[in-house]
Amino acid sequence: MLSPHVIAAVLWAVILGFAGGILTEIGPWYRGLKKPAWQPPDWLFGPAWTVILGLAGWAAVLAWDGAVDEAGRMTVIALFAANFVFHFLWSPLFFTRKRPDWALVEVPFLWASVLALAIGLRDYSVLASWLVVPYLVWVSFAAILNLVIVKLNRPFGQ
Repeated sequence: MLSPHVIAAVLWAVILGFAGGILTEIGPWYRGLKKPAWQPPDWLFGPAWTVILGLAGWAAVLAWDGAVDEAGRMTVIALFAANFVFHFLWSPLFFTRKRPDWALVEVPFLWASVLALAIGLRDYSVLASWLVVPYLVWVSFAAILNLVIVKLNRPFGQ
């Protein structure tokens, strides 16, 4: 039987991955945006996020197991809860509201939440901290891509 913290970590990753997929509409509006030549193909984003969120879920389990007291476990929960909120907000801003400019304003909060995971989990598991590094790299790349899309297509909301 799986431990509750393992189930929670799996749910964290699955909900974020599923919500991101549902809220990411690759339709005429998105296809009509000017994008840089170096943007990865659309099909790559789903598998990339699956691997990244899977690694982060594994990091959650390792950090939880490494926390020796309630305060440590609450820190792990707080770090992942904050990241959940900031991760969840990006897709609706960019795709549903069709506001890459608003998504760009939200990106630093998402990026900071991933950096906080990478730094904060280190006290509980060095491996957990390293498992979050691909997430940080991908969000950094996505932030630059978001910035370029905004520059190429502004203004929005007209």
